[in-house]
Amino acid sequence: MPYDEKIHQRHYTEQVEADAKYAYTHPKTSEIYVATHPPARQALERWAGANLSPSEQKYATEYLFANKINWQNPPRPTCPYGNCGAFLGPHDITGTTFFIACNMMLAFALFFFVQVSIVPKQWKNSVLCAGLVCGIAWYNYTFMKDQWVHTQISPTTFRYTDWLVTVPLQIVEFYLILKASGPVNPALGTRMFLASLFMVLFGWLAEIDVMAKLVGFVLGCACWLYILYEAVAGEASMYAAKLPTAASKSAFNTLKVIFSIGWTIYPIGFAIAYLCFFDQPAGVLSSLAMGALNIIYNLADLVNKGAFGLAVWSAAASDVER
Repeated sequence: MPYDEKIHQRHYTEQVEADAKYAYTHPKTSEIYVATHPPARQALERWAGANLSPSEQKYATEYLFANKINWQNPPRPTCPYGNCGAFLGPHDITGTTFFIACNMMLAFALFFFVQVSIVPKQWKNSVLCAGLVCGIAWYNYTFMKDQWVHTQISPTTFRYTDWLVTVPLQIVEFYLILKASGPVNPALGTRMFLASLFMVLFGWLAEIDVMAKLVGFVLGCACWLYILYEAVAGEASMYAAKLPTAASKSAFNTLKVIFSIGWTIYPIGFAIAYLCFFDQPAGVLSSLAMGALNIIYNLADLVNKGAFGLAVWSAAASDVER
C-alpha cells in the first residue's frame, strides 16, 4: 500500500488523542511526563479543549498545580519517593510531626530539669529520669527530622537508638516510684529493665530484617505483656498497693495506664505497616504507608514520653502542696 500522508496524519492524531486521554484519566502516573514534556502538555491541552467542559479543564489544571512538587522533585536513587530537600516542605505533614515532636521534647526536658530542684527529695530521681528521657529523645529527633526531610525515608536506626535508651528509662520510673516509698526487691527492677530492653531490641531486629517480622513482633509483645503483668498483678503491683501517699499511688497508676493503653500504639503501627496487606506486599512500605507509620510513632512518642514525665511531676507537685 502506497504511503498516504492523510492516513498517517490521522493515525498520529488518534494516537496523540489516546495518549492525552490516558494522561487525563491516569494523572498519578502521567503528571511528571506531562509537566516536563511541552509537546505532551500541548496535546493534552488540545484534547481537553475538545472533550472537556471548562470546569473539568479547571480541575485538571488545579490537580497538576497541586501536585507540582511530584514532578519538580521526582523520585530518584537518593530520594526514592521524591519530595526531598534541604528544608521542610509546606505539604510535608510527616516531616512537620518530626519537627513538632523535636520541639516538644526539648520543652519537656527543660521543664523537668528545672523542676528537679523544686520537688521533694524522694521525687528528684523520678523527675530527673523524666527529663533524661525527653532530653535524649530531643537529641535523636534532631537527626530523625533531618533524615526524613532530606530522604523521605523512615529514620529507623535513629528511632531505635532513641528507644533502646529511653524506653528502659521509662520502665525504671515504675521502680523509682516504688523505691522512693520504701525498700524494693532489686531483682524486680532488673527484670523489668531487661524486659523493656529486649522488647525494643526484638522490634528493631524485625524492622531491619535480621529477624522475621512476625517473630520479632510476637517476642516484643511477650516482653511488653510481662512488664504489664508485673505492673497490674505481679510483684510491682504488690509494692504499689503498699505505697504510703496518694501522690505516689496516683503516679504509679497513671504510668500503668499510659503503659498499658498508650504504648499499644507502637505494636498496632508495626502490625499495620509490616504484617498487613494493603496496596503493597506486607513489609514493603509505600511512601504513604511509611509516612503514616512515622506520624503514628511521632505522636505516640509525644504522648507517652511527655505524659509519662508529666504524671511523675504532677504527683511530685501535689506532694509539695500537701
